[in-house]
Amino acid sequence: MNAMFKRSKQYMPTYIIIAMNIIFYVCTSIIGGDFVTTGNDAIYWLGQVNYLVIYHGWYWQLFTSMFVHVNITHLLGNMFFLLIFGLRAEDLFSIKEYLLIYLLSGLTGNLLTLLFGPNMVSAGASGAIFGMFGACTIYFRHAIGQSMISALMYAFFLLIISLGPNVNVLAHLGGLAVGLLIGYVLGAARRRSVAPSYEYRYSFSSEG
Repeated sequence: MNAMFKRSKQYMPTYIIIAMNIIFYVCTSIIGGDFVTTGNDAIYWLGQVNYLVIYHGWYWQLFTSMFVHVNITHLLGNMFFLLIFGLRAEDLFSIKEYLLIYLLSGLTGNLLTLLFGPNMVSAGASGAIFGMFGACTIYFRHAIGQSMISALMYAFFLLIISLGPNVNVLAHLGGLAVGLLIGYVLGAARRRSVAPSYEYRYSFSSEG
């Protein structure tokens, strides 16, 4: 088990993903000619434009939009929380589990975003980050046998305080739900694998 965790840290997935987001932002800034705000053309091609996904089959936007941010503040905020939860996830999950949580949470959040209808345009890594948070929170408590009610309440509280103007709540909710689910499953599996086993021995003696 420890070797698996070391492999995850050796790959440094959190720093790699942060670097990818920064590279994406630099590229979209060059395209738009503005390093403070991402241009409309970059959002149109690489963000998630529901109309294009639904009616024109631009399904790649479900993935690329996870690496596109609308402005520098959006990028820095997401990368700050990715650093916090991502480094924690490296201590808990293998590299395959880490990437599964991140990508599946982000993808689920983006799929739920389609429910907003064709006029919705969105971008950002927050769905994937919420998935990381949910997985770490519930995994730790389940793996050590603690109550998961506090983990769910904490997750719900973070979801509530993230609400605000222009916030894609469905992406947050979808990512969080997937993260909680995967974290629970992995925590249950770990707990079973390290469950203690008992062996009973009886000795009989006779006198006479």
